[in-house]
Amino acid sequence: MDIKRLRILREFADRGSVGAVAGALHMTPSAVSQQLKVLAKEAGVDVLEQDGRRIRLTAAGRALVLRADDVIAAVERAQEEMASYRTGNAVVRLAMFPSGAALLLPQVLTTATTAGVDIRASHLDVGYADAPPALADHDIVVTHRDERTAPVSLPRVQVTELMREPLDVVVSPTSGLAGRDTVSVAELADCDWISVEGGFPVDDVLLSISAVTGVAPRVTQRMLDFTTIEALVAADHGIALMPRFAVRHPGVKRLELKGVRAARVYEALARPRTRSAVGRVVAALVAASRQAQ
Repeated sequence: MDIKRLRILREFADRGSVGAVAGALHMTPSAVSQQLKVLAKEAGVDVLEQDGRRIRLTAAGRALVLRADDVIAAVERAQEEMASYRTGNAVVRLAMFPSGAALLLPQVLTTATTAGVDIRASHLDVGYADAPPALADHDIVVTHRDERTAPVSLPRVQVTELMREPLDVVVSPTSGLAGRDTVSVAELADCDWISVEGGFPVDDVLLSISAVTGVAPRVTQRMLDFTTIEALVAADHGIALMPRFAVRHPGVKRLELKGVRAARVYEALARPRTRSAVGRVVAALVAASRQAQ
């Protein structure tokens, strides 16, 4: 089987449509379809089937994608090894959510440079369910989830847990709670909350707390930027639940929640049996996470 066609099949598994594959590989949709048909002839079985107006992988196609991952990973490892003889650094594409990048990326870049790895880092802040598909464009995706959410379990995704970060309540200096170091959820029942968009871990935790305690939060504003959230809290427009290591504004007071476990878990997602350079970057993420806690 031709490795180029195996790559196209893997792209289809990652992206879900011929059009998306064509856009990613700078091919025409008809060329993608033709290559997939040739691959099916090489395999001797159908790898795609009609599903209404769309097409999807057959059981054989899904099995072949797993083997394609192995073949492509082996070729990439061989290419990486040959590159090392030419004294060229390996390149690893790393996507991280912003607050995690602020905490971990500086040390990871330093470690990677010493290890002869060039990291191409970028921000990616999506809900937990949308993180695995991002491996179509990145070697490693660092994501986060509510600790009550089960980690992703997919045959084509390797999950490395990095760290647990507690979530605290932040209030303004003029709040009646500002003189406290701890607070219970019940004491916050009448407060206005500023939260992130739904589907992100901090909001998931807020909903989890609500389910456990029966106290429904009154969310008045939703923002995706923690700097903005802190500024609104400092100006006394509400309180917020924030990751402990993301709290930086001098005009807010951090309170630890009593009686409820509230945290987000950092994870590094990658393909199984990937290049050694990717493994070195994951190890650097683990080391940086240990130092950050």
